[in-house]
Amino acid sequence: MRDQAAGGHRAAPVHTHPDDVSVLTALSALADPVRIQLVRELAGSGDWTRSCGSFDVPVGKAALSHHFTVLRGAGLVEQRDQGPRRVNRLRREEFDARFPGLLDLLLRPEPPAPR
Repeated sequence: MRDQAAGGHRAAPVHTHPDDVSVLTALSALADPVRIQLVRELAGSGDWTRSCGSFDVPVGKAALSHHFTVLRGAGLVEQRDQGPRRVNRLRREEFDARFPGLLDLLLRPEPPAPR
C-alpha cells in the first residue's frame, strides 16, 4: 500500500501539451457548460490556487474528475498534488500560443439575453 502521507495516494495526472492537441479536440473540450465554467473560474484565479473541490459546479466528484481529465487531455489544464489536494492551473499562455484568440472568445462576457 502506498504511503499517503508522502503524497503517494494516487497516480500523478497525465498532461497533454497544447501543441499536441487538434482544434477539434480543443473545441470538443470547450463545448460542455461545466468545462466552460471550470475554465472561466480558473482564468479568474491565480495559478495553483484552486483545488478540484473548490469549484461550484452541478456535478458529483466522479463527473468532475472526468471533466478535468477532458480539460487535461485538451491541453487546457495542468494539475499537481499538494498534500491531499489536487490543485489546478489554466495553461493560458501555452493554449493561446496554439489557438490564438480561442480562450479570449470563451472568456468574453456573454451579451444579455434578448427581451
